[in-house]
Amino acid sequence: MLTIERQTKTISGVTSDNILEHIQDATQPIVFKDFASQWPIVLSGKISDSAGTDYIRSIYSKEPVSACLGDPDTKGRVFYNKEMTGFNYGGGKVDLNIVLDKLLDHANDSEPPTMYMGSTEVNRWFPNFTSQNSSGLESCAPLTSMWIGNQSKIAAHYDFPHNLAISVVGQRRFTLFPPEQIDNLYVGPMEFAPGGQDISLVDFDAPDFKKFPKFKQAIEAAQVAELSAGDALFLPSMWWHHVEGRNALNVLVTHWWRDTPAYMGRPNNALMAAMLSIRSLPKEQRQAWQSIFNHYIFEHDNTDLNHIPEHALDILKMPLDETSARKIRADLLNKLKR
Repeated sequence: MLTIERQTKTISGVTSDNILEHIQDATQPIVFKDFASQWPIVLSGKISDSAGTDYIRSIYSKEPVSACLGDPDTKGRVFYNKEMTGFNYGGGKVDLNIVLDKLLDHANDSEPPTMYMGSTEVNRWFPNFTSQNSSGLESCAPLTSMWIGNQSKIAAHYDFPHNLAISVVGQRRFTLFPPEQIDNLYVGPMEFAPGGQDISLVDFDAPDFKKFPKFKQAIEAAQVAELSAGDALFLPSMWWHHVEGRNALNVLVTHWWRDTPAYMGRPNNALMAAMLSIRSLPKEQRQAWQSIFNHYIFEHDNTDLNHIPEHALDILKMPLDETSARKIRADLLNKLKR
């Protein structure tokens, strides 16, 4: 187990009524103690694991969920197989009741199999959840999802949207790294990873500092958030996070939202296009393109465009409206077909 000295900032007394005022300008992670302590799912889970699963069953739509099962020797780590040709678990569609039954059956095992239901959208699979357990983020139109498992370890990864993650049953431990630590986290293959998101290859239970020496620098920049049932974590966009479920039954609810409209697309698309057209250029040309990207993209706040008449700005206008966004998208699609 890593020893992380820095604890994530913690605030008490925040509820769904005032959560937005605490996160709207936040750029660092924040733990909101007892944020969801009165949610029905939290109150049920505090009675017993069986009562917690009964609540989940009562709002379940009966549509099969995607779940994975790993051997006990994985020790909860959802990861690659030894050869990195696949993963260390099997998965498929299954009735959630079967998953919940197995979690309860193995609750007292000293070395249980790893059981995990990943991101499952609540409006589809648990349609009454949000009306009974309100986050106060309705104006952000978040994508709300539920995650269920036992003693699981999800490798460090990042997400593009902001996230309000709430531990509703059991305890969770988040180990957090700012985005600039990517070089020190030893990220694995792109687009071939558990969950489809690039992950750190470092085993946080037993980090190999000979193989991953720069991970020591990542530890110095890390912070840890310990969540009990009812606690929430605000996780800003692009922060790396390693997530551990600490109990025989753990349920997490996440709320993802973005600052820009969906018609702007995902930044990953720009990264893939740049890998196609820029990464293989000679270094001098890459540096020239870096200057151009800084001018138009990364440092555009400091770019003076007053020399261009407003009516001629076209796609340089800020903010980009939907018509301009669709024009750029159509132009890109046409050029990529050539």
